[in-house]
Amino acid sequence: SIAPPMRSEYQRFVELSNKGARELGFADTGAMWRSKYDMPPAAFAVEVDRLWGQVRPLYDQLHCYVRRRLNQKYGDAVVPASGPIPAHLLGNMWAQAWSNIYDQVAPAGADPGFDLDAALKAKGVDAKQMVKYGENFFTSLGFAPLPETFWERSQFTKPRDREVVCHASAWDIDQVDDLRIKMCIESTGEDFRTIHHELGHNFYQRAYNHQPPLFRDSANDGFHEGIGDTIALSITPRYLKGLGLIAAEPDASKDTGLLLRMALDKIAFLPFGLLIDQWRWKVFSGEITPANYNAAWWDLKLKYQGVVPPVERSEADFDPGAKYHVPGNTPYTRYF
Repeated sequence: SIAPPMRSEYQRFVELSNKGARELGFADTGAMWRSKYDMPPAAFAVEVDRLWGQVRPLYDQLHCYVRRRLNQKYGDAVVPASGPIPAHLLGNMWAQAWSNIYDQVAPAGADPGFDLDAALKAKGVDAKQMVKYGENFFTSLGFAPLPETFWERSQFTKPRDREVVCHASAWDIDQVDDLRIKMCIESTGEDFRTIHHELGHNFYQRAYNHQPPLFRDSANDGFHEGIGDTIALSITPRYLKGLGLIAAEPDASKDTGLLLRMALDKIAFLPFGLLIDQWRWKVFSGEITPANYNAAWWDLKLKYQGVVPPVERSEADFDPGAKYHVPGNTPYTRYF
């Protein structure tokens, strides 16, 4: 409902963005984004395809398994035994991560052995304590604690008196040490992981603050996300036990559940991480025209994710606009 009004404005935005990119010497905005990876923009597009080719077999297996479990639950009329999965059954508005349907697709007896949501609630961990856990992870690696201003100026919880963008983000206001995060934290396992990811940005930002101003940025925009996600992968049962959030490490019989849940987050995400910019690169280059914005979006969703819309879509819709990073104009291949 929020996206269709953006459609004509997004079209105009693309024109203006391309104008700026051309004035800087790039073919279009997509080429400008792709130029940040130490290779020609066209070569980077080829490299992304090569990487997807390596991981696609694993995604195809996960897709096939999840489709079979959903078919058993809903029947052939809702989820066909072969072909694409209806996008609304995957537990996420964009079908970008599927861990919310873990309970529906997990094999019998494959629970991960702990419930981080329940553990955080049982301990009464509030928003600021959630962030403290994250900070402690980095200080345990030898990094200096976050500055006092971080705790004074960050937004940890949703304000009661105004609307804010709750999408989690990390900020380096002065390129020295005015580090902050902006979140609407809830005491959930998902937000616990997100905090570790966002603080990865902050600690990396501060690590290059002694460089000349032109070098106070990441090696490339994927590097920032890679650091945050690598840290988030460190949230293992052993780590949670060390924090006292769970009483004991689950035995090895629980690994299947643990790995499936991780796959539903990380492997399911890969083609989504790819297709956002496959769409935008083609929009910026003119290969996708405003007349087929939405059809092209769902063509890519089908090609990469193997999902179809739950209801009939048309060019009166603008489904890409419902994804924060599209109107926010944040490049997305970094997440892939």
